Amino acid sequence: YTTDTKSREENKKTIESLHRLSVDIKKIRRLKEWVLLQDVAYVKEIAGILQEMGADEATVANILEHCPEAILHTPAEINSQRALWQLVCQNEKQLIKLIEQFPQSFFTTEYHENQKANILFFQELGLKNNIITRLLTSAPNIFYNPVEKNKNLIETLQRNYLNLGGSDANMKIWILKLLSQNPFILLNTSTVIHENLEFLQKNDFTDHEVLQLLSKLKGFIFQLTPTTMKKSMLFSQNVFKCSDQELKQLVLKCPALLYYSVPVLEERLEGLLKEGISVSQIRETPMVLELTTQIVQYRIKKLSAVGYDIKSGTLESLNGTKKDFEVNYGKIQSKKERPIFNPVAPINIED
Repeated sequence: YTTDTKSREENKKTIESLHRLSVDIKKIRRLKEWVLLQDVAYVKEIAGILQEMGADEATVANILEHCPEAILHTPAEINSQRALWQLVCQNEKQLIKLIEQFPQSFFTTEYHENQKANILFFQELGLKNNIITRLLTSAPNIFYNPVEKNKNLIETLQRNYLNLGGSDANMKIWILKLLSQNPFILLNTSTVIHENLEFLQKNDFTDHEVLQLLSKLKGFIFQLTPTTMKKSMLFSQNVFKCSDQELKQLVLKCPALLYYSVPVLEERLEGLLKEGISVSQIRETPMVLELTTQIVQYRIKKLSAVGYDIKSGTLESLNGTKKDFEVNYGKIQSKKERPIFNPVAPINIED
């Protein structure tokens, strides 16, 4: 579309049609004025298709304000896109909700054939539709690639899984789990995957341990680089003053030591030390570094309120998800509330 706006005038017909739909024209002028200058626009038609899908007036106006270029697509293009997204949506109600949240993704129709081929490929692979819609909306460029690129990446993952000692029988489950936990690994290249696995092997992680890390890191390992992993490991080694072998065990226990960058690890470590926790305590329970400083402070405060001294106790009680922590906290609380004497025991006169 042309962006030479000075020599052109706004299309009055487009303005009138948008006005009838209660669309905020000032907003479009401010953000994407070039849309209003095009000779041809399909305002009524696109609004009609959205209404057919169940969108009310406010929803239509909202979609067109956020993605005015939608009106430059032909009704045929939008209907094809609608049919395509219906392959992974439960119903049109869900589809409209997605269009309202991610209009740019829906109204990018240039790669229609690639989008279709990729959706069908992911379905054949066994990926659930809710994961495919998550990808379609949050990382649409995965679908703009030729399907061969995504197939090659999946094949690379499968090959590496088998090379690391994974079994044929478990491979499909492993791949699907990996993609469900972190579908954004599809934004990587085969080279990145190869380099990262090679880095771990060079650092004496056995094939079995590398496989273990892949599962624990939920595919996030492929978003790292050998350089960042090396820096994080070196930082941890200096902090915990441990040998290569001990460091390896710490990383297996807490893959966050590999995943988080040095500034993040530094900030979290400082936060723990400020609370009076020792380095040896952290080394004993490194998983505590998976928590943000704010979460740690909140949990320590809560435990202190029931008389639990984190400095002399174990850090295990700080660990885990919100649910895990609440369970631990409940146990500590009920222990403190129990009577410290036996009410039916005979009374000692000296007491």
